[in-house]
Amino acid sequence: MSTTNTHDAARLRSTSLSSLTSLVGLQLSSRLLTFVLNQALFRLASPKAYGVAAIQFELLLSTILFLSREGVRGALLRVGGVDQEKTGKLQGNKALNVGLVPVLIGIPLALCTSILYANYASPETRSQPLFIESVTVYALAAIMELLAEPMHNMAMVALKTHIRVRAEGAGITLKAIVTFIVLLYDYTNRTGDLALLSFALGQLAYGMCVFVIYAWNYNGLPRFSGIPTKTWSIATYFDEEVLSLSLTMTSQSLVKHFLTEGDKFILSWFSPLEDQGGYAVAVNYGSLIARIVFQPIEETLRLYFSKTLLDVTSGQANTERKSSALSEASRTLVALLHLQVAGSLFLLCFGSQYLTLVLEIFLPAQYLKTSAPKILSAWIWYIPVLAVNGGLEAFLASAAEKKDVNRQSGWMLVFSIIYIGSAIGLYRENYGDVSLVYANIVNLSARIVYVVVFAASFFRRHSGTDYVKWRQVLPSPSLFIALLVSLVVIPASETKWHATQIVQTQGRRAVFNWAVLIHVGIGTALALVCLWTWWNSSQSVLATFRARKTKVT
Repeated sequence: MSTTNTHDAARLRSTSLSSLTSLVGLQLSSRLLTFVLNQALFRLASPKAYGVAAIQFELLLSTILFLSREGVRGALLRVGGVDQEKTGKLQGNKALNVGLVPVLIGIPLALCTSILYANYASPETRSQPLFIESVTVYALAAIMELLAEPMHNMAMVALKTHIRVRAEGAGITLKAIVTFIVLLYDYTNRTGDLALLSFALGQLAYGMCVFVIYAWNYNGLPRFSGIPTKTWSIATYFDEEVLSLSLTMTSQSLVKHFLTEGDKFILSWFSPLEDQGGYAVAVNYGSLIARIVFQPIEETLRLYFSKTLLDVTSGQANTERKSSALSEASRTLVALLHLQVAGSLFLLCFGSQYLTLVLEIFLPAQYLKTSAPKILSAWIWYIPVLAVNGGLEAFLASAAEKKDVNRQSGWMLVFSIIYIGSAIGLYRENYGDVSLVYANIVNLSARIVYVVVFAASFFRRHSGTDYVKWRQVLPSPSLFIALLVSLVVIPASETKWHATQIVQTQGRRAVFNWAVLIHVGIGTALALVCLWTWWNSSQSVLATFRARKTKVT
């Protein structure tokens, strides 16, 4: 590997890791704040109102945003040539104009989907106070986010993650505060009419805040660049290759969106509002790890792989650069999957043992009687699958050519059938709303197998050999032994100290009980031993980054 290529790879890795740190910091700080405020929201809003806001309104919003911008985001990450030092804009006005497509698609989509939802929602949903007004505000919030989308794409392509961190961090904070203030006002005055509107106003505050911060950094409204005055055609305004890839990814997003939000579709159609509220609370807790850790990792991987494999997928790299890029990508993929698998095993071991204790302390009493505890127990098994799938699909989104994307679209239909069939079958076996979580586990497991096969074929196709050392993804036997010992010791500790029973009897005051503290201390000590075991046994995987960094320096 040449010195230039080594420096380029190291610089990209350093920038990507910096982006990851910023995104994790954003998610951690914002989620901790919203977690605290959500504890109040759960108690101020009724299960019915929370079910409409957290399931149906969020589904409406995610549908508008996902279908409008997902394909464009993925395509623009592959655009090379960024003037980072000056403007951070994509080189070529036609490519830059593609960033405006989400606005052009999203505004009519927001109006149409909002009108359809408002007219075809269930009578129970439409009877909620200020329902139409709240739907209208959510549509406006979606449009505000979409207006910021061209500037978001410029920031991400230019690797200016700090702008996104500021915008989304401030937006999430403002959203939580506005929602809480309106709900508190409604609760204090005992009107009970502002619950839905409070969530809508909070989302609008988020959209406006994000737009204002992006506009401040990019000097005004998004606009077309280099518009000719005499003729008009798609080729005149847009980079046709980038636009075509965007449309292909957007069409694929239809199926992917259903798979991602399938539980909300089914719940909105079949479940009573109170059950939707219980499910929403459970998912809110269960997705904390996914949002704080896994989502930033997936987004950073997409950025990293898109840049690392740009010359490989475009066919412009010489043999040396191609080999270097493939080696970098495979090492990163294996190392991060190794981290995700190890973290997942920790969660399965300690999360399953202490979940009941945690729920008794943090979950509001009215939700303990719902299906929320059972759903959260299922999420312990869902999170590991979610983590691995996210990292692998980030690689697929970055490395896939157009024909690969089209092939995946076909397989997505198969995965949809698997998901629907699993959900219906489990519902018939009386698993209730937990069926949706287990169905997602089956669906994501199938998608993991698909991407593993794709990754192996990708490296073979471009190099003739398999760069990926899949065995290194799995932790060492010593970690498995340490975790198995923990699975024996923790139940024995619970039997001796009866910590869960004490918490159920005494409530939150039990956190100061010596028996509870001893039981938690035992689990903490075992977790530290397992962490030390993993660290010492994983040096061969983690050392790849340090070794390459040493070569550069």
